[in-house]
Amino acid sequence: LTSQPNTKPVEFSFHNSSVADLQDEWRRFTLSADDIALLNPNTGTMATFHNQRYAEITKAIYRRVPVLIQEEPPQNHWGISFLRMFHMAGDSHLFCTRDKLEAQGYVLQGNHFVRGDEHYLPLYEAKMMHQFTHRWATYETNGKIRNMTPEELRDPNAMSIPRYWVDARDVQARLDFWDHGWLLGFRSITRSTDERTAIFGVIPRVAIGGKLHLVFTAFKPQLVSTLIANANALIFDHITRQKVGGTNLDLYIVKQLPVIPPHTYTQALLDFIVPRVLELTYTAWDLQPFAQDLGYDEPPFVWDEGRRLQIRCELDALYFHLYQIKREDVDYIME
Repeated sequence: LTSQPNTKPVEFSFHNSSVADLQDEWRRFTLSADDIALLNPNTGTMATFHNQRYAEITKAIYRRVPVLIQEEPPQNHWGISFLRMFHMAGDSHLFCTRDKLEAQGYVLQGNHFVRGDEHYLPLYEAKMMHQFTHRWATYETNGKIRNMTPEELRDPNAMSIPRYWVDARDVQARLDFWDHGWLLGFRSITRSTDERTAIFGVIPRVAIGGKLHLVFTAFKPQLVSTLIANANALIFDHITRQKVGGTNLDLYIVKQLPVIPPHTYTQALLDFIVPRVLELTYTAWDLQPFAQDLGYDEPPFVWDEGRRLQIRCELDALYFHLYQIKREDVDYIME
């Protein structure tokens, strides 16, 4: 289909649980070769829409908003690059357990191990972070992982404890090009049926492993804040769900997601977005470098679920507006 530009539109149906579902007109939609090229310009692969209306909403977005990285002709508005810092299998010889480090005389300070001038950094995995928080989960001493409790989240000194630690020198060797004391990453392990599919967040400058991919851009932290807000917005999540067919948010998918370009952000928009991203993100002392890069030098914000919900709703509303989604389509998406 994609190799024949003049091919007539073809009918598709996804997310069916029985043959009878194929008879449901609500589940069927049509796409042309040009539609597929619009939605996935780099790969020409399919999006798995639930119905025709979702397809039309998404196509309209792609006509207005550029993809994150287009390969031909080359286009990368955000100057984005990606990095997988440590592979859980191939780099496992660099990982140290708590028992090993304590046996060698290292002392746990926060979630870092220290012995004199030697320093081991926590190895963050995807399951430890979530949208707007780097403290989603923590490992117990028995090796089991659990969610951080509300009490822990309200404590700005509480930190996620990993399974493994990595020598700070090995981390620096892989981040020698990056001048900031924080990182931006996203979970590459996900599903379209999860509560949220696109999960991006700011993480301290630590070791990163597994299914947690890092994102880098040369834009100032204020604009990086808008990228974080965009990637965690409901409308962005809705689009991402149409692209993920399995359990991985692969780089080729991320590159072909529509992202509001940096030149869109006026000072008024920055004044609205940046303080909200800061408040959602900076709830613990270990992200102070991110706060300082945004010009904020006060203590972390208190974790307040009601307040966080309000701020996120405000950001979601803004991005529905920036993506130019009609009110009736917003209602349909939110059903």
